[in-house]
Amino acid sequence: MRRIYNWLLHLAGTRYALSAMGAVSFAESSFFPIPPDIMLLPMVLAQPRKAFRIALVCTVCSVLGGLLGYAIGFYFFETIGAWVVKTYHLEAGLQDFRASYAANGVLYILGKGITPIPYKLVTISAGAAHFDLFTFMWASALTRGGRFFLEATLLWKYGDAIRPFIEKWLPWLLWLFLFALIGGFVVVHYLF
Repeated sequence: MRRIYNWLLHLAGTRYALSAMGAVSFAESSFFPIPPDIMLLPMVLAQPRKAFRIALVCTVCSVLGGLLGYAIGFYFFETIGAWVVKTYHLEAGLQDFRASYAANGVLYILGKGITPIPYKLVTISAGAAHFDLFTFMWASALTRGGRFFLEATLLWKYGDAIRPFIEKWLPWLLWLFLFALIGGFVVVHYLF
């Protein structure tokens, strides 16, 4: 884990860092299992002066990736969308999740876009439910931007002070992050 952290810190200082994080952020919103936070955090620690630029790229790419997820749900739910849902074993909750969009779509996007619950489920479900695209876009930008800019702001302000803590407790923090990520999938699978 220490090697991965050091590699991410090294990558964060290269000219490819923003592009790689943007690609991960884009893909995570529609089909990829790893959230972009795993790259955003070390990038801001490595380059705090660029914290808000990093958060902006992460947000824009996440929202654009969300459009791909929306399109998968809207146009290709019976093929690609169903495959993504089956890959993550989310079939049981998808019908209820789609049905509730009519009454609470904005709340779902806002609430689930900031949590470890897989955002791809939100984007694909919004498209499958034919949720209003404009509302989907502004709610996604608000929630994803809020999450990424909050992380970037905290690390920009407290990064130097918190870095020794992160490095000391890195294995535990990564396990906690992994637990939260898996927990998000479990919550969606059993409750939604």
